[in-house]
Amino acid sequence: MSDTPRAPHGRSSASPSPVDRPRDRLLLDDDDDDMDYVPAESGEEAESLMDELDDGDFHDAEESLSNVSLEFTTIAAPDDDDDAEDDDDNEDDDDVVGPNGRSIYITREQIMQLLGHAGLRRIFADHASGRRAALDDDDDSETDNTGYGGVGARSRRGRGRKAFEKVPSDAGRKLMASGTFGANDRPEDPYLRRKKLAYRLMRRELGLGCVGRQKLSSNLISQSLIPSSKADTIIHYDARCYSGQFSNDGNFFFSCAQDFKVRMYDTSNPYKWKYYKTVEYPYGQWTITDASLSPDNKFLAYSSIRSIVCLAPTDPGDNSEPHLLDFSNTGTRGRRGFHAYPYFGIWSLRFSGDGREIVAGTGDRSVYVYDIERGQSILRIPGHDDDVNAVCYGDPNSPHILYSGSDDTTLKVWDRRSMGDGREAGVFLGHTEGLTYVDSKGDGRYVLSNGKDQTAKLWDLRNMMSAREADKIDINQYTTGFEYRTNSYDESDYRPHPHDRSLVTFRGHSVLKTLIRCHFSPPGSTDSRYVYSGSYDGSVYVWNLDATLAGKVDVLKATRNSRPRDADLLAETYDFIGRNGGTWQTCVRDASWHPNAPVIAATSWNGWGTSLGTCTVHTWNDGMEEDEGDPAMGQRVNAQLEHDPELYGSPEGGRRGTSIFSRRMRSRRIDDD
Repeated sequence: MSDTPRAPHGRSSASPSPVDRPRDRLLLDDDDDDMDYVPAESGEEAESLMDELDDGDFHDAEESLSNVSLEFTTIAAPDDDDDAEDDDDNEDDDDVVGPNGRSIYITREQIMQLLGHAGLRRIFADHASGRRAALDDDDDSETDNTGYGGVGARSRRGRGRKAFEKVPSDAGRKLMASGTFGANDRPEDPYLRRKKLAYRLMRRELGLGCVGRQKLSSNLISQSLIPSSKADTIIHYDARCYSGQFSNDGNFFFSCAQDFKVRMYDTSNPYKWKYYKTVEYPYGQWTITDASLSPDNKFLAYSSIRSIVCLAPTDPGDNSEPHLLDFSNTGTRGRRGFHAYPYFGIWSLRFSGDGREIVAGTGDRSVYVYDIERGQSILRIPGHDDDVNAVCYGDPNSPHILYSGSDDTTLKVWDRRSMGDGREAGVFLGHTEGLTYVDSKGDGRYVLSNGKDQTAKLWDLRNMMSAREADKIDINQYTTGFEYRTNSYDESDYRPHPHDRSLVTFRGHSVLKTLIRCHFSPPGSTDSRYVYSGSYDGSVYVWNLDATLAGKVDVLKATRNSRPRDADLLAETYDFIGRNGGTWQTCVRDASWHPNAPVIAATSWNGWGTSLGTCTVHTWNDGMEEDEGDPAMGQRVNAQLEHDPELYGSPEGGRRGTSIFSRRMRSRRIDDD
């Protein structure tokens, strides 16, 4: 399902969210209202915290008393012993059995002194937790099927934040230790356990250690260079920016905007970009949905919500019109021109590793494979029950394995060598809402997905479910049909999928309003150590493989008020009137990590009411907010990378523009009346 503002359809409108049902609201736990969930900052900190908790039982500090332990036991006494108990209560002293079996006499004042620190709180907490446990036992006795649909349905599995996966993830830690996702430090002695960056650089320059240790040191250096929030450059667009990616060699970058233009930049020097050229999609619908660069960087394919893909040369000296690829042409009928095939929209597309084919995910619930030389689609896979929002190849060296993610909550694996029956090779279940993006590590084994259930998930091809197993499961039983374009996600609605086959689940980001993307970090600049994702809250989240947060690039903070309001421009933009009050907001829809340098380029809906767009360039700067370089950090440029004085106007002056805009809208309403 796209982010186009259209009426919900399919099962999304058939089943309301459980939060809308009165009885379900009564069934939500009080502690499910906590919306401030943040992943652990690092696996080491979380582990040390758990070690501290496991060291031993908690003991309150004692004053004036030592080696005294109190044990309270509640005994059910007969009714006729009430008077005797009352008499005992009038005693001034109580006796406690000491460690040697000898009675120790202490006064009530001493008992209250012991309990005055935290003892009473612990007693009350234990009593309350016991009462909650009893209520949970009562809940478990009720009839339950899935915990998803059905008024009054109860789940025996955890719900809300209590049901979130463990962080740090054990499976993720094993992957980190395996060497598949980055290097791990093996210190020669405890003194060298945590080397400073400068120390590692010195050892590398001096060539100290064996060849293997030198390579390890270089990998550890690259892993530690996560870009900072402070932007080196802010590229402003007069339309929302939907996606942007570096080429595989890092020499090229493109960004797609809602004005149906794709801008290309020379990034051979990642710290000094140069404007290349702009190509346009003719007769596009709503926006450019996706783009993909050919492996040799000579052609760019880009799509809109139509069945036509434009193929344009990237040579700045070639100003020819883009070549049109009609994905609805399967060779069964003649071609009839550009306007003849508006049957479906294309949400995602990718070049094959050899550059001969393009795979596309479409709005007709199908995956298409287009052969560029033959000029037609050679394969159509109608394998999903809803829009196919994301597709990719499993291995750049082979066109046989395909991945597709859909609004039907499934991630499917297709092997073109064994599709005689038209069935998928396997299925990944685990997301409880639709998928927004799919990215392959490129090794034919690991794949990453982003979902509207506010999670990103890592999958292993060896753990996929067979098509025969998946046929026995009703996938609609485990989803609420969450409408992510108009609602905020309520964590109390979350129920873990009982058939989840994912290795690691990543949380903390926000997947709302649009198809937000996630990626594996590149092997060159990060040693494949991380996964990262955009977010509706205006940040790029970077996770370790154990689901702990490794870093966060705050694009909202870096760009807030970085251009003044323009009444004429805002009057023609979408989502400004009445939705968010025209405040500065940022939604990071896509991000790309440079393959050879510690640089992240984030493409966003950004501006007053998220009505415009930016591409921000973030580099590793060791936490510095300013530098002595020229130009200064935070420079603002237009889409052609030119200095624009209007971008440096006072944001406060925008109040006048807003009042002009309001007067114009009022006059329009009067004219309409």
